[in-house]
Amino acid sequence: MPKVADPKLAEKGRLAYEWASKHMPILVKSIDRLKDERPLHGIKTGFCLHVTKETSVLVMGARMLGADVSLCAANPLTTQDDVAAFLASQGIDVYAWRDESMDEYYSCIRSVLSNSPTTITDDGSDMHILYHKELKDKSNYTPLGGTEETTTGVIRLRALASEGKLAYPVIAVNNAYTKHLFDNRYGTGQSTIDGILRATSMLLAGKVVVVAGYGWVGKGIASRARGMGARVIVTEVDPIKALEAHMDGFAVMPMDEASRHADLVVTATGQINVVRQEHIKAMKDGVVLANAGHFDVEIDVRWLESSAREKRVVRDNLEEYIIDGKSIYLIGRGRIANLVAAEGHPPEVMALSFANQLLSIVYIVKSHDRFEKRVYGVPEEIDRQVAINALEAMKIRIDEPTEEQLEYARRWL
Repeated sequence: MPKVADPKLAEKGRLAYEWASKHMPILVKSIDRLKDERPLHGIKTGFCLHVTKETSVLVMGARMLGADVSLCAANPLTTQDDVAAFLASQGIDVYAWRDESMDEYYSCIRSVLSNSPTTITDDGSDMHILYHKELKDKSNYTPLGGTEETTTGVIRLRALASEGKLAYPVIAVNNAYTKHLFDNRYGTGQSTIDGILRATSMLLAGKVVVVAGYGWVGKGIASRARGMGARVIVTEVDPIKALEAHMDGFAVMPMDEASRHADLVVTATGQINVVRQEHIKAMKDGVVLANAGHFDVEIDVRWLESSAREKRVVRDNLEEYIIDGKSIYLIGRGRIANLVAAEGHPPEVMALSFANQLLSIVYIVKSHDRFEKRVYGVPEEIDRQVAINALEAMKIRIDEPTEEQLEYARRWL
């Protein structure tokens, strides 16, 4: 049976679903084009995603295409309970509520896996990994394939594949151009700033904001922080990305040095212990720490917990730690700030990511027998079709190459 926080929130969740649907015409167009074909008829789709209003459009779309759908959260703190209640009221098997314990979180993932989903769609790869740890060698059930939404999850799956242990093919939706160029940069960039402002109500203009990592997420955060008047410092371990940040006009320095200047530190690396004890000790009184990565491992929260003389909640999703007489503030327990302290990405940008997800699921169902057990990129034709759908939805027209230009591009003389 589905398990949500409060079924009475279903009507509020319906309104959220309708709002998101109206602002996700790219995804809606993809669903409408496939509805008559019902390519997921007889397929069980298992989703482990942040349960948001945007996710509800994807999940309802999969059901419209014929799928038997089950859903759990990709993070213990990010479920929007009204959306979960709405989806449960629509006959979706939902196992998600905000503020799950870690035991409850993994129990919910197991509940979805107990439905033996034909395909697994994940954000962070916790469901993929749990299948491989607990079911791969202990049952006769093997999914046809899966998709993965985020950088962290793709890294884990590639590590699994490199050891020859990946049990089924997975499409890395995160790596689609129409995903990482827009979702990671514009979506996470805006929504992380949104989460920081909701949690702190701080003025960014004139503040020193340190952004750890200059991948697509870091680029988006750095750009938006600068746009709000902040002085931005970037820290990096990759010389090419560091050079790019410098050429983009940001100060670049090691975290040892940057931490001394910071009013706000935002991690966006996907790595462990990016902000450590020595960095926090060097920070000034009143510094705010936030994480934009998928897992709560980038800031050394364990050290904060063990070293603080005093700890208290000062605002929703904002905790104060007193260390060496200084106040250190942590947003959302060090978890993903844009979803814990805000609502995640705007629907317009999630439409691109979820259109890639839906079309990739359909592609796996139709073509799974052509795949090996490894991680694949999104097929170019899907990526391009999502871009075409996006332009059409935005009523943007572009040129087409002439026959002369096509011929010129084929010539070598």
